[in-house]
Amino acid sequence: MTPARNTRTKKAPGTPKPAKKATTGKRSTKAPAGTPESGAEHRMDLLKAMLRIRRFEERCVELYSGAKIRGFVHLYIGEEAVAVGVNQALSPEDAVVSTYREHGHALARGIPAEAVMAEMYGRTTGCSGGRGGSMHLFDAGRRFYGGNAIVAGGLPPAAGLALADRMRGQPHVTCCFFGDGAFAEGEFHETANLAALWNLPLLLVCENNLYAMGTALERHEAQTDLAMRAASYGMVAWAVDGMDVEAVERAARRAAVAIRAGAGPHFLELRTYRFRAHSMYDPDRYRGKTEVEQWKDRDPISQLTDRMRENGELGDEALTGIERRITEELDRAVEAAEQAPEEPVEDLLLHVTSAPGR
Repeated sequence: MTPARNTRTKKAPGTPKPAKKATTGKRSTKAPAGTPESGAEHRMDLLKAMLRIRRFEERCVELYSGAKIRGFVHLYIGEEAVAVGVNQALSPEDAVVSTYREHGHALARGIPAEAVMAEMYGRTTGCSGGRGGSMHLFDAGRRFYGGNAIVAGGLPPAAGLALADRMRGQPHVTCCFFGDGAFAEGEFHETANLAALWNLPLLLVCENNLYAMGTALERHEAQTDLAMRAASYGMVAWAVDGMDVEAVERAARRAAVAIRAGAGPHFLELRTYRFRAHSMYDPDRYRGKTEVEQWKDRDPISQLTDRMRENGELGDEALTGIERRITEELDRAVEAAEQAPEEPVEDLLLHVTSAPGR
């Protein structure tokens, strides 16, 4: 294994002194051992968080099919371990930049289901005031900066957020989610280069679900080991089983601890899979049913549920109770969204142009 080339850390604009650079940018084939929370209670929290995302997405399928919500909808079913595991490593003061497949990220970040569902309906009580819809969820109070409909579009702003935090002397991490398709975009390489050059506190999380829309990874990338390629920028990078929420959490915590200690940007390639098509419009003809079923055998929710049952941490009654409470939560969210007001036409230019005299 060839270590990534080390580069001299350059001074970032406006900063008196960058944090100390990690001594190497060597790539590991697996995540180093972290120190995450553990135990039955914590695993129960992980399970609840993943189930909430799964049931929310399934409800969106029903609502979309019934023409209750419209527009493009990209579902997160199958990838729940990524959003939940990574967010366990982040503090409320950290920043998160997401993609157009961000319902799971938003829910895992703590945005209430009612606010997300109202945004799906385009109502004023949505987290983006009803103006963003499925692809532009936003919550500045929780430092959740989108929701971005452009492939790789969140990467440059994420570098800017990380740079801003460091210039202010804030010990925060900026976490940027993106898919394997973004790896082919110039924005990724520009961001990775500057993040390593300026030693930014940036956690790059690649959700490698093997398909950029309908194009398989091996058809759009000559080298499919994305962690190895990321390491070439001099940052620590490793691949992780993105279907195992506890493995994701360990990796994300280890990376976040190192970033806060001044080790510079880290890259996680989380190997996961979406069980549904790219979007609700997608006929999903580019992959076989056998492949999908094989990945469903590694369902992150089933894996954790089975592990907890084996440990005597979860019984049928407890699981039924969790499912009932989530169903009730989503029922309330749908009811609130349907009763929420739509934005009046006279507010059409609100937030588009500045008020006179400003």
